[in-house]
Amino acid sequence: MRTSNALDLEHGVFTKRSPRAIARSLKRSAEHSRRRKSAPFRSAMSMLNFHINRGGKSLSRSQRKVLEAAKGELRKFYGRKPHARKTHTRTRAQKSAPR
Repeated sequence: MRTSNALDLEHGVFTKRSPRAIARSLKRSAEHSRRRKSAPFRSAMSMLNFHINRGGKSLSRSQRKVLEAAKGELRKFYGRKPHARKTHTRTRAQKSAPR
């Protein structure tokens, strides 16, 4: 991300402990950056997802939880609807039955 041409990020943004602080920093960076290629919300969310995906198994459970919560905060800052959670309502019998 140091050499990314997408956004100019604040140093240590992904190590913050507050999801709100992370989202606020990403929003500020996305809105002030002249190097982004799409809308501010999309650029900020993309950078957050990129960091989560690149972190993989090396991210601690608590840090991953903070980063996932930052996605929700970012959506709130931009007035977007919360992301729908996947629910698994099908039972085993339904799963094995042909569709």
